[in-house]
Amino acid sequence: MKLIKATEKDIPLIQDLARRSWEKAYAEILSKEQMEYMLAEMYSETEIISHLQNSDYHYYLILDEITNSYEGFIGYQHNYEPQTTKLHRIYLVPESKGKGMGKGALKFLNEKVSENNNNRIILNVNKYNEARKFYESQGYKVYGEGVFDIGNGFVMDDYLMEFLIHE
Repeated sequence: MKLIKATEKDIPLIQDLARRSWEKAYAEILSKEQMEYMLAEMYSETEIISHLQNSDYHYYLILDEITNSYEGFIGYQHNYEPQTTKLHRIYLVPESKGKGMGKGALKFLNEKVSENNNNRIILNVNKYNEARKFYESQGYKVYGEGVFDIGNGFVMDDYLMEFLIHE
């Protein structure tokens, strides 16, 4: 597994990986209408470009070096809060699950967070998403919950999770 810094030329790939992973991850959780709305809003070219232009926001593509195929991506933002990095997105296509890529991406994130002198990682996870168990297995803990209005009559009903990095 190799993580490769994404650039604007990778936006169509990020969009494709997001759609492929979301169609599996959220099929039983979100309505088709909400999924389409969120993909259009969160993964528009304009939105991703704005992230890439923020020096604290980083996207990395996850490459399976055995198959030489992109299996997912991670997007995070340093200094989202004081000494805190926010993991905004980590998605893997369904066929890559169970290969250790999620664990590898989180390990990579821990290193990047430490290099940036942050000591906490936060994320939101849908209350009904199985990914919560994965995060807990990697040492993340729920510290709160929230319902967030995302427009168009839709909300995100999430757990707030954190991981504390101890040097």
